[in-house]
Amino acid sequence: MELSKVASKFVVHWGEMGSAWGVNRTVAQIHALLFFHGKPLHAEEIAETLGVARSNVSTSLKELVNWKLVRTTQVLGDRRDYFETSTDVWELFRTVVRERKEREFDPTTRMLQDLVKQPEFSKEAADAQDRVHETLRLMEALGSWSDEMLRLSPSTLEKVLRMGASIQKFVRG
Repeated sequence: MELSKVASKFVVHWGEMGSAWGVNRTVAQIHALLFFHGKPLHAEEIAETLGVARSNVSTSLKELVNWKLVRTTQVLGDRRDYFETSTDVWELFRTVVRERKEREFDPTTRMLQDLVKQPEFSKEAADAQDRVHETLRLMEALGSWSDEMLRLSPSTLEKVLRMGASIQKFVRG
């Protein structure tokens, strides 16, 4: 498949941003291609379009499936696996936030919770204990807030995001 200039720019940029987000460039480019194209593609078509090795595509697709950003599907009359992603940006946003929270944020919160329960923790300097407790309170508050935000409908979440800094007026009274 030949990409248009617009599609190519989108895919290349998404790959570059993937690196900034801690994601392999090819993984990000494959997701961008599937998102922009909006239809299922098979691995050979992805490899040919992006000009990357088939093995790289296979590894990248496994990672995207593990992140729940891509799912395998079938096309009638074709035995190959096809891959697709959601075209709903809110669904993708929620998936990324949920997966990153589960993989990165929650383990840190659990470690801090376990740390403060250890008898040895009480032997640490009081100011160190205070910093760890404050970090744990922050992590728990952010975790609860993100869970609540993920439960909101896309339209409500968009309203919350648009409120932005104006929420300060409400909170301050």
